[in-house]
Amino acid sequence: MEEIAADREQRFALWELLKKSLAGAKIDYAVFSLNQAIALLAIPMMLEMALESVFGIADLFWVSKLGPDAIASVGLTESLLTVVFAISSGLSTAATAMVARRIGEDDEDKAAIDAVQALGAGLLVSVALGVPLFFLAPKLLSLMGATSSVLAIGTNYAHVALGTCGVIIMISLSNALFRGAGDAAIAMRLLWVANIINLVLDPLLVFGVGPFPKLGVTGPAVATLIGRGCAVLYQFYKLARGNERLRIQAKHLRLNVQEMLSYLKISGAGALQFVLEQGRWLALVRIVSLFGPIAIAGYTIAFRLSGFILLPTFGLSNAAATLVGQSLGAKAPDRAKSSIWRTGVLNFGFLGGLSLLFILLAPKLVGLFTHDPSAIPTGVMALRIFCYGNFFFAFAAIFLQAFNGAGDTVTPTYLNLVGFWVIEIPLAWFLSTRTTLKLNGVFVSILVAQALALVLSGTFFLRGKWQEARI
Repeated sequence: MEEIAADREQRFALWELLKKSLAGAKIDYAVFSLNQAIALLAIPMMLEMALESVFGIADLFWVSKLGPDAIASVGLTESLLTVVFAISSGLSTAATAMVARRIGEDDEDKAAIDAVQALGAGLLVSVALGVPLFFLAPKLLSLMGATSSVLAIGTNYAHVALGTCGVIIMISLSNALFRGAGDAAIAMRLLWVANIINLVLDPLLVFGVGPFPKLGVTGPAVATLIGRGCAVLYQFYKLARGNERLRIQAKHLRLNVQEMLSYLKISGAGALQFVLEQGRWLALVRIVSLFGPIAIAGYTIAFRLSGFILLPTFGLSNAAATLVGQSLGAKAPDRAKSSIWRTGVLNFGFLGGLSLLFILLAPKLVGLFTHDPSAIPTGVMALRIFCYGNFFFAFAAIFLQAFNGAGDTVTPTYLNLVGFWVIEIPLAWFLSTRTTLKLNGVFVSILVAQALALVLSGTFFLRGKWQEARI
């Protein structure tokens, strides 16, 4: 009877923990039980990224009904958007680190001031990127290897997706502020709203159901703009209304040149870090394009599916970054190190399990997104090698985000430069154009780069210099 009672008590505690996590419980993560703190932060972040990944897969599912050229046009545009995602990730990483450090120091006014500087910089970057990308969209697609048929069907999609990239930057940045304050549940709910709108509008705009116009490939880009645009507006409302940890009031609404320069210094290195990381996919897809639209289609399907596998990694690595920032702000470096090791072990378990499942089911999963049998072998090979690389990436991702959470955005930048641009890209080109591996050489280079990322990030983590970063 005692064992039954204990089991019920444990299940009740887990259920209560889940409810607190989804409700956005206000907790001091710098002193709260570490295991529960990881869960409270990671669960909403995982669920947030789950729907984000589902909506990406949904876009691909509906577009796949329009043929390989449609898939290729989306894949090439998505590859161009990786640079935008990289810049937004740099801005967001710095914002999370700064707000988390101020919350750990128990200085909520300074956290709000830092948040204002971040939002101001984000708006400027959104305009500076969106306007030229809108006009350059067709030329950029051509540079990426788009054929005339791909350009004909995908140019409008690229105009909308690239020209309105500011919504990507602002939704990412605002959610980063919430995460830094330890309020991951708000970030989760906002992305859910955006993505549910997108999921509903996708088929309506692709096929022109009822009163909705038939936009074809352009439909998902318009649906994404509407969904994310609504979420950005609601984010601003939530920041002004505020929660207990981060609230932007009228007294905080001023741009401070010194504060903004400090933010841009950190985010600049962070942006370069993610440009190097995400830009590699741009270079890789350019190499893949040498083998034609069918190869791009298979690669695009594998790339989207691999994003779903990385859900636990996104949640746990962001949780690690928040805990590291708040722990260092509270002068508790040992707690920061413990949070990294624990999230690393959890990530290896989740990511390894999902990767094994996708390796086994690769042919069936890829087959769901194309009716062209010639695209399936490429997609299966790419997906399986992405999954093999995840066994190395599981700990590397946590180490890299730990540096970012501490405010050390320089170390990951150097590691990405060496691992991806000195090793991976030249190796991908050589193996695919100078050996019998051909297209598979691109995928083998990815596996090599993931293994190298683990070795380098682990070495720098163990040295411990990241604990001395100043924000």
